[in-house]
Amino acid sequence: MRIAILGTGMVGEALGSKLVALGHEVRMGSRTADNPKAAAWVAKAGGKASQGTFADAAAFSELLFNCTLGNASLDVLKAAGEEALRGKVLVDVSNPLDFTKGMPPVLSTAPTDSLGEQLQRAFPSLKVVKALNTMNCHVMVEPSRVPGDHDVFMSGNDADAKARVKQLLTEGFGWKHVIDLGDITTARGTEALLPLWLRLWGTLGTGDFNIHVTRRTHS
Repeated sequence: MRIAILGTGMVGEALGSKLVALGHEVRMGSRTADNPKAAAWVAKAGGKASQGTFADAAAFSELLFNCTLGNASLDVLKAAGEEALRGKVLVDVSNPLDFTKGMPPVLSTAPTDSLGEQLQRAFPSLKVVKALNTMNCHVMVEPSRVPGDHDVFMSGNDADAKARVKQLLTEGFGWKHVIDLGDITTARGTEALLPLWLRLWGTLGTGDFNIHVTRRTHS
């Protein structure tokens, strides 16, 4: 596939490198066409990697990953352009974190909303799938870093889009347990895990951990 990575941070780099390694053509988008962090990633990632503006990356792609800071995500998608996004799948990996009062951050959304929903409302023709936002970026692309069974959650309104993302998660990234929570409003729950995740990170001293849901099965 032709895939856009919106954002040049650790998350975008980890996802972009994995996707290139899987054989996809990946364009990393940023505010400028000559972003130095994107250029360094392209030089490292190899022939199927390229860079451009958010609009360049969106127009190039069949599927996009939003790896921007939550407070910038709406502006980034506006810069990408509604026409370039129309009908495409956006995997929203971002979280609505407010760092204005220092660490740890708090959620910037109300309990009755989520960043995933905000993106879906702003771009109705875009197929937003919230996923991979509850873990470290290295675990996203290499779940075997954490031993045993653990889960990745998924939220979205479009069943076909979720099926496509699930295939990429399982066949591409190696996830064994994908829990489809339902429509995009369920992103409120996964985004709300972030304050707990950050506290666990501080307590455990590592990002190499994840959550697993177990349940009693009735015979």
